[in-house]
Amino acid sequence: MNRRKFLQLSAVSSALLSVKETLAAGTSGTKPIVISTWAPNIKANAEAWKVLGNGGRALDAVVAGVQVPEADPNDQSVGYGGLPDRDGKVTLDSCVMDENGQCGSVMAMEYIMHPVLVARLVMEKTPHVQLVGDGALQFALANGFKKENLLTPESEKAWKEWLKTSKYNPMITVENIQEKIHNNQQEKETPYPWPVPRLNHDTIGMVALDAKGNLGGACSTSGMAYKMHGRVGDSPIIGAGLFVDNEVGAASSTGVGEEVVKICGSHTIVEMMRHGYSPEAACKEAVRRIIKNNKGKAKDLQVGFLAINKKGEHGAYATIKGFNYCVTTAAGTKVIDSKFMI
Repeated sequence: MNRRKFLQLSAVSSALLSVKETLAAGTSGTKPIVISTWAPNIKANAEAWKVLGNGGRALDAVVAGVQVPEADPNDQSVGYGGLPDRDGKVTLDSCVMDENGQCGSVMAMEYIMHPVLVARLVMEKTPHVQLVGDGALQFALANGFKKENLLTPESEKAWKEWLKTSKYNPMITVENIQEKIHNNQQEKETPYPWPVPRLNHDTIGMVALDAKGNLGGACSTSGMAYKMHGRVGDSPIIGAGLFVDNEVGAASSTGVGEEVVKICGSHTIVEMMRHGYSPEAACKEAVRRIIKNNKGKAKDLQVGFLAINKKGEHGAYATIKGFNYCVTTAAGTKVIDSKFMI
């Protein structure tokens, strides 16, 4: 081998090693496994694990898990107790996607406690993917769901206080995320020692890999607090807030949904994993695109992504400090602080 060929091969080997290191960043795989956005959702993971731990289907697990925050009046970002829009209406968004590429979604739906269940019915009982507003409500009522008042006294009080200034700030700052719990009763009932993210808009995104190697995902939110009536973010949009490809992996997001929609966030992450990226590296690439879009404004913008691949490897990445996610396997549950770019 002459000197030129040796140098060429050395350069190629170094490049391949660099790529391998980039793609390999992530957490070792196992199955079954369920992951979800934010530390408080360890309770949701526990419910999902009841299904996964007994050999159940990933879709059944995530649907069961997401219902936990949907019914929690102390969670002001998902379902019952969610902060309303600027007109005082609690409108909910949710979607599901299964191992067969089937999906369903509801957007801007009022009065129904568990939008994730309605989203699943859209997938299973209609030829459509998305139902919105009054149409989604009509479909839910026709399928046995009952109208309920989702505006709790606490959320109504917060809304009326907001009306005094009507100041609307859709960004999530580091200070918002690190805000501690001030409600003593909630502190008493919280089974974890770290601060709960008290965001004025947030999401539960949950994805799982079951014992048979199949994936499923669900996402649910009440959206931005005091948003314009009818606003929809990324959470119920397939490919933005959630995407599942049973050959590759699954991803979900949380944070300022408009920015996730602009890059088709979850679909982008799954496609990066298809091309060999680890879940963490894929999430990091999605974050990089958001920061590039926002230039100097990204320091006041929180978006977090999480993902798992077919091996059960998982990872996450966020624009700024403060995002964490829950991981549950047969070994137990842990909360992982996500890496961040700014």
